[in-house]
Amino acid sequence: MTPRVPRLSSLWAIMKKPQAAVGRRCRKQASSLAGREKHALSSNQAPDARAGTIPEFPAGLAKGQEKVVLQAPVSPYHLFRDTAEITVFRESLLSWYDQEKRDLPWRRQAEGEVDLDRRAYAVWVSEVMLQQTQVATVINYYTRWMQKWPTLQDLASASLEEVNQLWAGLGYYSRGRRLQEGARKVVEELGGHVPHTAETLQRLLPGVGRYTAGAIASIAFGQATGVVDGNVVRVLCRVRAIGADPSSTLVSQQLWSLAQQLVDPARPGDFNQAAMELGATVCTPQRPLCSQCPVQSLCRARQKVEREQLLASQSLLGRLDVEECAPNIGQCQLCAPPTEPWDQTLGVANFPRKVSRRPPREECSAICVLEQPRALGGAQVLLVQRPNSGLLAGLWEFPSVTVEPSGQCQRKALLQELQSWAGPLPATRLQHLGQVTEHGGVRDDGFCGHIRRPISALWPSPQVVHTFSHIKLTYQVYGLALERQTPVTTQSGARWLTREEFHTAAVSTAMKKVFRMYEGQQPGTCKRSKRSQVPISASRKKPSPGQ
Repeated sequence: MTPRVPRLSSLWAIMKKPQAAVGRRCRKQASSLAGREKHALSSNQAPDARAGTIPEFPAGLAKGQEKVVLQAPVSPYHLFRDTAEITVFRESLLSWYDQEKRDLPWRRQAEGEVDLDRRAYAVWVSEVMLQQTQVATVINYYTRWMQKWPTLQDLASASLEEVNQLWAGLGYYSRGRRLQEGARKVVEELGGHVPHTAETLQRLLPGVGRYTAGAIASIAFGQATGVVDGNVVRVLCRVRAIGADPSSTLVSQQLWSLAQQLVDPARPGDFNQAAMELGATVCTPQRPLCSQCPVQSLCRARQKVEREQLLASQSLLGRLDVEECAPNIGQCQLCAPPTEPWDQTLGVANFPRKVSRRPPREECSAICVLEQPRALGGAQVLLVQRPNSGLLAGLWEFPSVTVEPSGQCQRKALLQELQSWAGPLPATRLQHLGQVTEHGGVRDDGFCGHIRRPISALWPSPQVVHTFSHIKLTYQVYGLALERQTPVTTQSGARWLTREEFHTAAVSTAMKKVFRMYEGQQPGTCKRSKRSQVPISASRKKPSPGQ
């Protein structure tokens, strides 16, 4: 069905209406932007890992690269060139935010805190937790964290084991470790006072990148500094019709420059939160709610949609007198490349350009749940601790070995690993178990409890697949239940836990998947509860490493 085209008279009026901040045609050369670009280059800092945050301009940029950036043609069409337009944007966005902002615990905490250091700490914790993690997931973690460690001093005195335990399931476990490292540095080296500016926050605190530093400085201390995360990228790319790759050096710096230009000096923290809120709730990746957008009158993406609708109607003859990007020299570096034409079905969602991501590398591991069902005090399973650096640093897991996907010799290698922790074991009792599939469910290699039905017909292969941000890890899952034999763990870094203790320990989501499979294949436990049915991806929209 052909989409309904709005009344041509009203759209024509929109198209011909003068823009306060723009001329009718934008043909200034990019050399006029040299001053603006040099200012942007002066703030080059290390990248932040927040969800969707675009790669920031590298601090050690070579002179030749800088020259290329400065000379690249950029049309003023993509800029805010008038203070009146900027004022309208600020006022409209803040007025909307005051009425529509979500009631979130970290906002209440910051707004109600008089002590600046405690306010900064409240913002800091929330911003770190929100990296690559949805708001709904963070709320409970944040509440429990602030109840357990309400001040920087409390966090600094905690153990890494406690931090990992509370963080378990949130993903990106290095975030919690670095947050504690930062708290200790503030307490031990900075007199208990959090740095007040974005520059000093990023320079002095481990794990604090450009975005996080700007968020803390603006929200907690009122510094007029802009921020750019994934939501802000989307808003700015649409408002200024920026169709080039947002992860590129040029576009990244232009977005940071726009954010700095727009931030309200009187309410910088509220403005930055408002921009992110707009991207999260209205200017969404798919099906944006343009009719509810407070800055739609300034949105070039929306104007382009209306223009394309007019052209598609074929009801108007001649050339439309509508502003569009038209640099004098070459292809505009902020426009989409000619190889990516406008998609009428996407509308404003043509912006920003989708960034192609490298697929995660694939690895395979054989892992075993070693259990003493008749241990004193209840059944116990063996966990070993991972190294203090690298993936899932310091977390506890079931004994495992890296193997080839072919599976050759994995059983022998796994048994040797188990015996290195627990001593001699009955090799004949080492059993290969089931799989978590994309449809949910657990497979057993034989029959399930008293139900005499082959499960293999439903779930085809014995493995658990868990995807981190950069690794797709396939676990070949084994189980070994001991009878009246109590092995002695002779090495440090291993311990026996009851099932109840396991569920509260500092273990990753991947280990919980493995244990759910193990529980599901035990006699009398194959009841296909919701708890045992875990999708193969079983994650948020964006996978979080460390789960």
